[in-house]
Amino acid sequence: MIRNEKEYKEAVNRIREEEDRLAEQEEQLKSMGLSPEEIKRALDPMRSFHQQLEEEVQGYERLRRGEFDEVRNLQGIGQLLVSLRIAKGLTQREFAERLHVHETQVSRDERNEYHGITLDRAARILETLGVEVRSRVEISEKELCA
Repeated sequence: MIRNEKEYKEAVNRIREEEDRLAEQEEQLKSMGLSPEEIKRALDPMRSFHQQLEEEVQGYERLRRGEFDEVRNLQGIGQLLVSLRIAKGLTQREFAERLHVHETQVSRDERNEYHGITLDRAARILETLGVEVRSRVEISEKELCA
């Protein structure tokens, strides 16, 4: 997951570099007389990595637009907290200042996706971000019948 503008810019640059590298590699393999199937097999790992990087860039761009994935049963709450900071346009440094913690603390927490965070701390982060999270409880039909 891309967590800041620096990582975003590095990923965008890396995508461009990878595109050039893929094209060069494909030409080199063609010049060696390999079949299209052999070329595909040789380039698939590079293409897979390239595609993953593109998805991460697109995901970061979605977050900056304020588009979030749904959180179910609190799974992914840490990723949501990171996403909310990004959507608010705050750097880790700015966010740390608002939380009255050191920037390295925010960086470490986000790298670990706030693993083990307390509800009080999550509430403080949401308050600092000026965000309200709402939840809905649904009891499954099979649980009602039990």
